[in-house]
Amino acid sequence: MAKRTFGVIGLAVMGENLALNVESRGFPIAVYNRSASKTQSFMETRAVGKDIQASYTLSEFVQALDRPRKILVMVKAGSPVDAVIQELKPLLDEGDMIIDGGNSLYQDTERRTIELESTGLGFVGMGVSGGEEGALNGPSLMPGGTETAYRELEPILLKIAAQVNDGACVTYIGPRGAGHYVKMVHNGIEYGDMQLIAEAYHLLRDIAGLNAQELHEIFSEWNKTDELNSFLIEITADIFKKIDPETNQALVELIVDSAGQKGTGSWTVINSLEIGVPIPTIYAAVNARAMSSYKTERVSASKELTGITSNFTGDIKVFINQVKDALYCSKMCSYAQGMALLKRASEEFNYNLNLGEIARIWKGGCIIRAGFLDKIKSAFNDNPNLANLLLAPEFKQSILDRQSAWREVLIIANKCGIPAPAFSASLDYFDSYRSASLPQNLTQAQRDYFGAHTYERIDKNRGEFFHTQWQ
Repeated sequence: MAKRTFGVIGLAVMGENLALNVESRGFPIAVYNRSASKTQSFMETRAVGKDIQASYTLSEFVQALDRPRKILVMVKAGSPVDAVIQELKPLLDEGDMIIDGGNSLYQDTERRTIELESTGLGFVGMGVSGGEEGALNGPSLMPGGTETAYRELEPILLKIAAQVNDGACVTYIGPRGAGHYVKMVHNGIEYGDMQLIAEAYHLLRDIAGLNAQELHEIFSEWNKTDELNSFLIEITADIFKKIDPETNQALVELIVDSAGQKGTGSWTVINSLEIGVPIPTIYAAVNARAMSSYKTERVSASKELTGITSNFTGDIKVFINQVKDALYCSKMCSYAQGMALLKRASEEFNYNLNLGEIARIWKGGCIIRAGFLDKIKSAFNDNPNLANLLLAPEFKQSILDRQSAWREVLIIANKCGIPAPAFSASLDYFDSYRSASLPQNLTQAQRDYFGAHTYERIDKNRGEFFHTQWQ
């Protein structure tokens, strides 16, 4: 049998779908899974009639591949990736390459790239976004690591990635862990986006009193607008129209309000603290998922901790439009925070990230794909040194035009006792970023008082430090 162009290790749903995607684009592949029964099942069901060769040992799998070997590893992040790499290394030759397509922590990818490059092998840490459907039909791909390996892979990746009006949703992100870092921040933005949509739903349901059918209609309309057109708004509209056959109620209202998380959102927050970039919307989203997990405690507390609430008596249609504006403003802040984090990380880790190109490859395939990513791409292409997305002319004017509605929504939410942590964090971010003066002069005085940490003065040159004996 002729040698295979590409190999896939790991046949869970994402691995299977990516394997089928690659084969459908005209590249013969080999597959391997640690469990032989899984490989056999795949071959007897989804791989029938396709140019796919099954392998039942790693040695057989490696020998089936044409050189330089291109091997995509789709196993659980962490030690399983390291285990596969260690098994593969003795079987590979110089110039062969391993691609980790899972959600690996970027520091692990940094380590693996350096280790494998030192042995003559290539390593690509590649973020893959789009879920099961994207993996099969065209995801957004964020490959980083060994650039020569990426160039070998590029003809395949360009074919399997989602296609938009300005090209395939894939680009070389940068060295070492850059690809997985960008995927991590992508997921952080995704957390923020999902929480903001959930808060809009909460406000419209519990304050405006809208039912699932009305919510379906509103989100469907929002998805037709330039501001909010996106994959997440689209699927939210679909969710509201799903009826549970057992109860004849909207299924979403029967789901327990306790959200899970797999770690990428928390990693984003932790790294933002480490390198000193404020991302309060994303932090609020991560925190909201953690709070949701306290379901039993919250139910008990709801019987004892009564809030000061009032009923909404305003115009429902006006409120719906205000929530729409607040959602767009907050969404801008979530993306602005994510891009600011990428900008700082690029400097910190020497990734040389192209923010306009990153926005471009997020336009298709991925979970955060949205109509306004074209505007983000243009903003960074027009000014690669843009300090913050909110300063781009179009975004600046959009948020200034809508901020009154944004503030009004939060006033109403507070009066009605409805938590809106991500909306609130977004507005706080906007107000803090636009403030020429913040109260941290007092913080610095306190630090100098108890710890002699010194301070700068507004009437002296920056970089000149002073200490006072405060007592």
